[in-house]
Formats: sequence, structure tokens, C-alpha cells
Amino acid sequence: MRKIAVFGGTFNPIHNGHIHLAKRFADLLGAEKILVIPTRVPPHKRARGLASASDRLAMCRLAVEGDVRFEVSDLEVRRGGPSYTADTLRELRKRDPDAELYLITGEDMFVTLEQWHEPETIFSLATVCAAPRNSAGSTALLRCAGKLKRKGAVTRIENIAYLPISSTMVRSAVKAGKDISSYVPHAVERYIRENHLYLE
Repeated sequence: MRKIAVFGGTFNPIHNGHIHLAKRFADLLGAEKILVIPTRVPPHKRARGLASASDRLAMCRLAVEGDVRFEVSDLEVRRGGPSYTADTLRELRKRDPDAELYLITGEDMFVTLEQWHEPETIFSLATVCAAPRNSAGSTALLRCAGKLKRKGAVTRIENIAYLPISSTMVRSAVKAGKDISSYVPHAVERYIRENHLYLE
């Protein structure tokens, strides 16, 4: 059965930590495709300084250019309204009914899964994957995974080395006029600079 790693997020902007996490999970899962899906409107958090959906989509495409395992989807951008993972997984299942879906989440998102829109739909359609940011996070994730299992979820927690980069860190550095070349791929750095993003 074909395995697809589904990696959604605000990606404001996408950075090296995102790409590292997606690649390592794909390696561990044996996934032949990593589907990167930027949200149009993030339903779980208020995103300050949110770049346009088209800008975030463009940066995602630039970030993974040349890596054949990656595919960037505009599914949520085109759909409009809040970007609910349950709706996205339903659509992916409809498009590819024989694929095995693995949803990659960050530690902070994983522990809030029960508060997401239609969590039971998510659990029925995909294995939910997460990696801790540190050793303390591993305990919290495993505890949460046990709780989710009782609600029908299949989860996979992996100790993937965490790159200490966040989108907030990137935006703050841009605003302060600092170098971001170690945070994001070169093509993304150039796009941010040429399009004057995150200056306010």
C-alpha cells in the first residue's frame, strides 16, 4: 500500500525545521510522497503577521524544489474558509482510496488533537505522527498518544532530532534586519527579501 505523509500548517514561513521533520518522518515511515499543504485560514491559532496564502504557497514550493518526494498542494488555499484537517483528509482519501495516510504534526498540535474539528474523522483516516521538541516533550506525547488510542486513534511518536527554529523566530529576524540564511532555504530567503515580507 502506498504511504503518503501529509504535512499541513500555516508555514508562515516554511523553514528548515519543517523540512527536516517531514523528511525524517518520511524516511521512518517509508513514505513515497510528502504532501505539504499550507492552510488558507489557520483554525487553531491566531497568526500575527500572516503572509498571504499565495505567498506562503509560493515559499513552500520554493523550499522543496528539486526533491521528488515532495508535492505542495493548494487544496486548502483553493477551498477557502477555515482549513480543517478532517475535510482535507476526506478529500485526499476520495482522491486516492488505496493510499495509507500519515498526518505529521508538531508537539504543540498533537496534544490538542481532541479539540480539533471532527477529531474522530481524523483518527479514522490517518495515522497521526509527532516528534517531541525535547526529552520532557516525549513523556507528554506518549501520555497523550495513550489517551488518543482509547478514542480510536492510531499514533506514531518518534524521537527525531529537533531543529530549534520557529516561524516566529524567522519573522522576528527579518523585521530586525538579521540574517535568516540558517533558518530557511536560500530560495525562500530570497523570496522574502524580494517581496518585502514580514517587515511590519
